[in-house]
Amino acid sequence: METEFTYEDYQTTAQWLLSHTEHRPQVAVICGSGLGGLADRVTQAQSFDYSEIPNFPRSTVPGHAGRLVFGFLNGRACVMMQGRFHMYEGYSLWKVTFPVRVFCLLGVDTLVVTNAAGGLNPKFEVGDIMLIRDHINLPGFSGQNPLRGPNDERFGVRFPAMSDAYDRDMRQKAHVVWKQMGEQRELQEGTYVTLAGPNFETVAECHLLLKLGADAVGMSTVPEVLVARHCGLRVFGFSLITNKVITDYETHEKASHEEVLETGRQAAQKLERFVSILMASVPPPRKAS
Repeated sequence: METEFTYEDYQTTAQWLLSHTEHRPQVAVICGSGLGGLADRVTQAQSFDYSEIPNFPRSTVPGHAGRLVFGFLNGRACVMMQGRFHMYEGYSLWKVTFPVRVFCLLGVDTLVVTNAAGGLNPKFEVGDIMLIRDHINLPGFSGQNPLRGPNDERFGVRFPAMSDAYDRDMRQKAHVVWKQMGEQRELQEGTYVTLAGPNFETVAECHLLLKLGADAVGMSTVPEVLVARHCGLRVFGFSLITNKVITDYETHEKASHEEVLETGRQAAQKLERFVSILMASVPPPRKAS
């Protein structure tokens, strides 16, 4: 059985990256399915394949390039994950979230999470962007949590609060930026629920998730957010609504990953532009005097 990463493993990876790039990122961005194009907006870019980086898992999902890109986005020093890791790929949650602690050791203070998600809220349309206000960690109800096991105080406390997981100030700034962009559809805001996947949801499951108060459903994001908040990182995030979930037994429609990626291609530029503009609203590094 594999043993979990030690503090020294995280340090080894962080030190390898710091010695191979002169970039010193303040913001880390995790790009969801079909959203890797955000990295194309990075200036002075320097990229590393995950296979090059010590201890890094590999991304196996279509729509995830598997690269770490350093550079500047709208003047802000960034590191971007073009492709994340998922529990359904067979990875333990401590592997799924490995990069987040590495980012913390690189000096990152803000994590931006993006994902492709199914729209549960009947008001949502395909192509909408939902600002994540809160989440429901369904796998966590059965003990699947990346913070499970011995706690390393060097990263954070044993029992971290999650009532403020998604930064309120950044959410307010996001609404201001969205208005300035002049988009026709309003910026949605709501609760993201994560499931383990990889199958899409049954009709009954969708009805249950709606009753739980979820607005969008996906198979990622929450593990990284838990670890980021444990490390004390500021977090904000977005779901790109790439399909509407099936809540009617009479329909012949079905969700598919191809549909997710195609919708992502069409609407991703809007989200990429949005995140890029928002970079200017991230508070300056805490170390700055």
